[in-house]
Amino acid sequence: MDFSNQTVVVTGGTGALGAAVVDTLLKAGARCVIPYINEAEATTLQANDRLSLVPCDLSDEAQVAALYAAAGKLSASIHIAGGFAFAPIGESDKDVLMKMLNMNLVSTYLCCREAIKAFGDGNGRIVNVAARQSLEPRLGKFTTAYTASKAGVAALTQALAAEVAPRILVNAVAPSIIDTPANRAAMPDADFSQWPKAEQIAATIVFLASTANQLGSGAIAPIYGAA
Repeated sequence: MDFSNQTVVVTGGTGALGAAVVDTLLKAGARCVIPYINEAEATTLQANDRLSLVPCDLSDEAQVAALYAAAGKLSASIHIAGGFAFAPIGESDKDVLMKMLNMNLVSTYLCCREAIKAFGDGNGRIVNVAARQSLEPRLGKFTTAYTASKAGVAALTQALAAEVAPRILVNAVAPSIIDTPANRAAMPDADFSQWPKAEQIAATIVFLASTANQLGSGAIAPIYGAA
């Protein structure tokens, strides 16, 4: 896939999955705009003259609008930023729910809105990141706030795809547990070979964000590996 002379916003680009997506895009010739809030994480990305790091709180409407206004002509927007909480509902308060909604659903909603503005009258691609629980909510026991927020991302993706078709294609991926150092540390007894790798998920995301994807829209692509 060729992303030469194309600009792509990648939220969550400093995380494990985001970094794999950014690496794939840069190798394909893209210019990547990466919002971040954690200075230490931002320094983990290798310097590249086609990589722009921008401090931004993705739950802040004004900051997101400024991020996209400064990005220039946009070809795709990929929304990976989010958060997770293991929080049984009986032990959760409203703050847990609002944190999950802001990190996962509100950030995605605001970025989708500004991406559509940035596309102007041209074509564009949006790729969101839902979760397996958004397609199989029964797997979300003890993570109800997280599951509800990711289900919202899936619903947003499908509703928006219908709203902006056919000029803008909107899709999402729904990974199971991703094979990352953090997840391995959190679940040391799991069979890591069952988990999809960040690079494998990145390949699907980048295809959906590319002009090679000519028709696919409104899909929530499950990426479970053997999990």
